[in-house]
Amino acid sequence: MDPLEIGSIVFVCIFSSAMLGGYLRTMLSAHHLTEDSMRVVTMSTSLITALVAMVLSLLISSAKDSFNSINDEVAQSAAKVVLLDRALANYGPEAKETRTSLRHTIASIIDMIFTEQGSTQTALTAPERLAGMEQFQAMLRGLVPQSDAQRSLHSHALELSNELEQMRWLVIGYERNATFPPFLLALTLWLSILFIGLGVHTANNSIVVVTLFASALAVSGAVLLIEELDHPLDGLIRVSGAPLRTALTQIGP
Repeated sequence: MDPLEIGSIVFVCIFSSAMLGGYLRTMLSAHHLTEDSMRVVTMSTSLITALVAMVLSLLISSAKDSFNSINDEVAQSAAKVVLLDRALANYGPEAKETRTSLRHTIASIIDMIFTEQGSTQTALTAPERLAGMEQFQAMLRGLVPQSDAQRSLHSHALELSNELEQMRWLVIGYERNATFPPFLLALTLWLSILFIGLGVHTANNSIVVVTLFASALAVSGAVLLIEELDHPLDGLIRVSGAPLRTALTQIGP
């Protein structure tokens, strides 16, 4: 599900809960709204507030770490692409077609990942992407070194190629490790309970409604931020493809 859709659903759930709490307050008789009863509601909402604040801060921190990890992987991949191309260039004219294949493969991956076409995971695992990388690696393995220098460069190129492939599957793994739906559902439930308590505890007037609306918007915005950071190659907040694009201008015959 799209992060914006998830954030919208969370907003609707918790703001509706706040309105439900305000409605329940008008329906309850006076003995349910005594000072002792409101004290229990206050203590309960304070407990849930602390729990939600801790969970949200941990989720944001974890999502930010994932985002930074993917950003580092992209930067490292760009550096390895240039190093791989330099190794093939130094290998000799025999590697010209292999360098061309590398350039086409990287350009195709950049075009799919850092554009608005489809999902990143689909782009990374699409058959044509896999075939392009496999074709390049087959051409690289097919090179027959004729000297010690070529054998050293060929070995280095194979090592860099394997590291690039490993990074690609690592990115796919990060994309699959998004926030678990049951966990997100539990968080939404806690927030809904919290906002029901806030609605019951306060008077039902315009200032209260606007305040609860703003609070629900802020909390759902935090959930949206978590979801966006959990998908660093898709959505509104994305890892920049500038390092790979710069690398692309440096490679090829």
